Order: sequence, then C-alpha cells, then structure tokens
Amino acid sequence: MTEEAFIGAKLILFLGARLVVIRRDDRPDIPWPGYLDLPGGGREGAETPETCALRETAEELGLDVDRGEIVWSAEWVSERGRTWSFAAHLPARRVADIRMGDEGTGWMLLTPAMFLARDDVVPHFQDYLRRYRRERS
Repeated sequence: MTEEAFIGAKLILFLGARLVVIRRDDRPDIPWPGYLDLPGGGREGAETPETCALRETAEELGLDVDRGEIVWSAEWVSERGRTWSFAAHLPARRVADIRMGDEGTGWMLLTPAMFLARDDVVPHFQDYLRRYRRERS
C-alpha cells in the first residue's frame, strides 16, 4: 500500500454481524453534522493509512484493533483528496470494550442492511460498505 499523501482513513468495523457507527457532533463547522459516521478521521503527521484508521478508532471508541485484523482496504480519490477505507471483524463481545471519546454524541450497532438503508448516514460511507461487500463476496 502506498503512503503517498492522504487526508484521512475510515474503518468499517464489524462487532459480530453488526457495524459500529458514531453519531457525528451536531455543529455547523463540520461536514455532515449529526449524521452517522464510521470510526476514523484525519491523518496526523506521517502516519500510514492503517495507523490513522486504527488510532482514530481507539480515540473515538476506545477499541484497540490490531493491524492483522484488517481484512480489506481501498483507496478513494475525490475533490477533497485521497482517503482510505478499511474493514475489520471483531467478536460481538468486544462491544463491552467501547468507551466513547470526546468526538461524536453517541454510538450504535447496525446491520449492514440498516446502515445502507438509512438517510442519516454520510452517503459516501455507504459507498465504502457497498464496495467492501462487492469485493469480498
């Protein structure tokens, strides 16, 4: 995987059969205020895409995900810049380890179908899940 300039990374994180998602802060100075989001965020320093996604997941949910638990990755290029998405599967019992950080107003577990059907999910993150499912089938 290239470590060329990128702006951020997201993690499609399954706990058992469900995805863990975060409700974004409802502030006018951020994109998609109040929408459902995947764990992840902006790059810090010279970190790799994987390190970025895993650090942000630990900060936002208190969940430490091992690099070896990542089962998929994809690069995305948009007008905002280059980003990465990853997917990992953890046992459902890890829900007990979730500890919200200082970003977002809460978290929830959704089936993939529920995540794709909602109209309050950041739309391009639904594209991430669709691509993951297509490429992993």
